[in-house]
Amino acid sequence: MATKALGLNPYLPSWEYIPDGEPYVFGDRVYVYGSHDLYNGHVFCLGDYVCWSAPVDDLGNWRYEGVIYPKTSDPLNREGKMCLYAPDVTVGPDGRYYLYYCLDHAPVVSVAVCDTPAGQYEFYGYVHYADGTRLGEKQGDEPQFDPGVLTEDNKTYLYTGFCGRGDKSRTGSLVTVLDSDMITILEAPKLVVPGCMYCEGSGFEGHSFFEASSIRKIGDTYYFIYSSEVMHELCYATAKSPTDKFTYGGVIVSNCDLHIDTYKPADMPAAYGANNHGSIVEINGEWYIFYHRQTNGTWYSRQGCAEKITIEADGSIKQVELTSCGLNGGPLPGEGEYAGYLACNLFTDKPHPFVGGEGFPKVMQDGRDGDENPGYIGNMTNSATAGFKYFDCKGVKRFAVNTRGYGNGTFEVKTAWDGEVLGSVTLEYTNVWERYEGEANIPDGVNAIYLTYRGGGNVSLKSFELLK
Repeated sequence: MATKALGLNPYLPSWEYIPDGEPYVFGDRVYVYGSHDLYNGHVFCLGDYVCWSAPVDDLGNWRYEGVIYPKTSDPLNREGKMCLYAPDVTVGPDGRYYLYYCLDHAPVVSVAVCDTPAGQYEFYGYVHYADGTRLGEKQGDEPQFDPGVLTEDNKTYLYTGFCGRGDKSRTGSLVTVLDSDMITILEAPKLVVPGCMYCEGSGFEGHSFFEASSIRKIGDTYYFIYSSEVMHELCYATAKSPTDKFTYGGVIVSNCDLHIDTYKPADMPAAYGANNHGSIVEINGEWYIFYHRQTNGTWYSRQGCAEKITIEADGSIKQVELTSCGLNGGPLPGEGEYAGYLACNLFTDKPHPFVGGEGFPKVMQDGRDGDENPGYIGNMTNSATAGFKYFDCKGVKRFAVNTRGYGNGTFEVKTAWDGEVLGSVTLEYTNVWERYEGEANIPDGVNAIYLTYRGGGNVSLKSFELLK
């Protein structure tokens, strides 16, 4: 029997940038639909829609399904001057797959359709009222953004919205009910989760709706997953009807790990976050949250990650830590070589919650977008720390790092961000990747690995090794 691939974060290759992930299980595979950033892109979502999938029993083995929908397929965008923002997919009563999306400079919701989950989607039309007026263009409509969809009982529930701070023209996430043709409105938009300008007394204060509507049903409860007003967190709210007002539940994940106090202070950011978008899915009886992280020191080159979550008996979901092994089902083997870009924690002695800044380390790659070059951590200056979680260590006595750059210092290895230094190696100035090995007595058991650079200059980390 072939050995299954390890489940890692990010779960796609290091040169792929698919944020806003909406995961679904169709048949024996999990499919992820998202927008498509470019490496070193100057704005969000510059690429065509592509799809990746994996067997439900081998979540480290992702397959590229190709371009499923070029941006020029929409009649409003034949010249390709607009970007395809975050999409969602649902199965219609006819068994076909419907793709809902918005363009960056159009107020309407577009729909495409395909006979298979990851085939070539074809433009189908625009969501509209019975008189033909497109949703988003009728007087009183709010501009449409980030559709999330759920189909049941021959109706489709379409959730959309964007709420910037200070903008009273946007109220929150609204649900619109569509007929069995997947495109004609049966019930006009209705507010279900408030934005920050309308959240007083709602229970959503401090975590009100910003963007990224997503909807799932578990048992008799509807779970609304969304990005809150602080942007870096994905929250959830629940209701017993898809059109009722939802009740705030809590934070599921933060892409800078704020609020988590299991391994650090709750108010300490342990990664460079920004906006967030994703959803939950059940795979082989286990639940996961899919989200994205920022790379390259910008907001515009985002990568998909996932973490295992637990839905408690009362329906609640506790916030989960960022890890390097989200889809693995447990810790990674505590032996062998691991890529630097797998770091789930990245910070200096002056942590910051948002990406960007000359002194911040960053996940990056050589070449241009599309070049299948492995990622690494660049811009590591004094005190820069990369954290990797978790590893099942047994008899680890040595470690190695693969680095390059003009730095004169050492890499320290620890099992906690503020823990005892268990080993170190001294680096030399080099413009090629060089391997440095040293002693490190890592305790047996499940451990995090933290690598901290101490010294002058600026170095990059390609990989590290745990050795017996």
